[in-house]
Amino acid sequence: MTDVIVVGAGLGGTSTAMFLAMRGVDVLLVERHQGTSPHPRAAGQHPRTMEFLRIGQVADEILAAGHPPSAFRIKVAESLRGKVIHTIVEDFDDVLSHVEQVSPAGWGSATQDQVEPILLNQATKHGATVRFATELVSFEQDADGVTANLLDIASGRAEQVRAKYLVAADGNRSPVRERLGIPRSGFGGLSNHIGIVFDADMSELLPDGEQWLYYLQNPAFTGAYINVNRQDRHIFAIEYHPEKGESFADYPHSRIIELMRIGLDAPDLQPEILWTGPWEMAARIADRWRDGRVFLVGDAAKVTPPTGGLGGNAAVCDGFDLAWKLAAVLTGEAGPGLLDTYEPERKSAAEMVVNESLFNYVQRMAPHLAGPDIPTPVGPIQAVLGVRHTSSAVIPEPNDGSPTMDPFRISGEPGFRAPHVVLPTGESTLDVWGAGWALLAGPDGGWDKVDAGIQYRSLGDQYDRFGVGPEGASLIRPDGIVAWRTTDKADEVTLKNVLRQVLSC
Repeated sequence: MTDVIVVGAGLGGTSTAMFLAMRGVDVLLVERHQGTSPHPRAAGQHPRTMEFLRIGQVADEILAAGHPPSAFRIKVAESLRGKVIHTIVEDFDDVLSHVEQVSPAGWGSATQDQVEPILLNQATKHGATVRFATELVSFEQDADGVTANLLDIASGRAEQVRAKYLVAADGNRSPVRERLGIPRSGFGGLSNHIGIVFDADMSELLPDGEQWLYYLQNPAFTGAYINVNRQDRHIFAIEYHPEKGESFADYPHSRIIELMRIGLDAPDLQPEILWTGPWEMAARIADRWRDGRVFLVGDAAKVTPPTGGLGGNAAVCDGFDLAWKLAAVLTGEAGPGLLDTYEPERKSAAEMVVNESLFNYVQRMAPHLAGPDIPTPVGPIQAVLGVRHTSSAVIPEPNDGSPTMDPFRISGEPGFRAPHVVLPTGESTLDVWGAGWALLAGPDGGWDKVDAGIQYRSLGDQYDRFGVGPEGASLIRPDGIVAWRTTDKADEVTLKNVLRQVLSC
């Protein structure tokens, strides 16, 4: 018997397992492959993800694994040295200094093959059990838990494991989601691509120490190129067209190399191709993220075009959100109703991420799709740091119903991320809510005398940033979202009633 079975060791699965284990939850992670992804796919960690990874005590390791974010450049061009169609990011330092005002967590540039082992190591360090080459064959759930039938692929040994909950982090094609009969909605399939991982010395083409992402709109093909953190390791992508009768088989290494030479302006390039594989660019969101005691995270819940680097980040954020809520229910801190908040909060965030990425895809790779069918994005910073959370885990104030707020103007309104300030103790508010529920209060309300079983910190003279005045207080969830606030003096009965309400007790 275990508390939670996590199926899949991608970014969503490894982060969920890590955050659960760090909260003392007994978790079993199973993955049908022999290990984590060996390929440098999803790259980059935005500040919201880094806030959670900081709580997971792996932020420094992940930051060290990648290039300094200031080295990152993004362009849309015909080729590396050819006509530039659009420059997206030329000087990332401006972005960094701007966002540092909102979050001290920073930006990472590590790739999926670097991040997953770090998360996995931290999960096992805190007691998670990990079993590779193990497949979830079937499962059944009832009112008390989930019965999972597992297969050890190497030995052929079957095993039945009982758990209280099951987390499906098993990817875009999610067998768990399919077995549950959960449909998906959205724009759907966008295009088909061949991914290529290769080694080559590109030092004569690219400035040393810089990380480049090129979206290639070339007369010969549409594709992309990125150099990753490992020296001489690169990623290339080529769009192909099944609607015109093309298939993956029509692109042998010789044809791939020919197109690489065109796109990279390197006619003598002799790459060592390490891996190729077909994949679909798509925008889809599961209609339901929960079925009883089974939850979807990561690509099992939504498929995001990689244009913008938001999909892998969203998977980690899914994992954090579900983990703190599951842990609260399993330990008795919260009632089962808290788990009903996972879908509305994460699904609304996913819709913004998918729309943002879809818009980027059209702008950067498929201008022919531009039109009224493409949703208007809210902006990348708003989609990351300014999302409104609407559920029973927030006690809202009268508002205009807007799904986002400018993160540079957040005011402590319930449903939004708490403002970042440095407290009189010298701590960042991030470090306080990262340790659990927190009460941040003005200095004159007597809230330090209230015994509610959660952390207390004085806001000092920063109370206006939270809109609580010198006597009021703000209740912050473990994910940094403001759950409730008041301008009144300390009232222990009211605070305890609020906690019971937002925790569904």
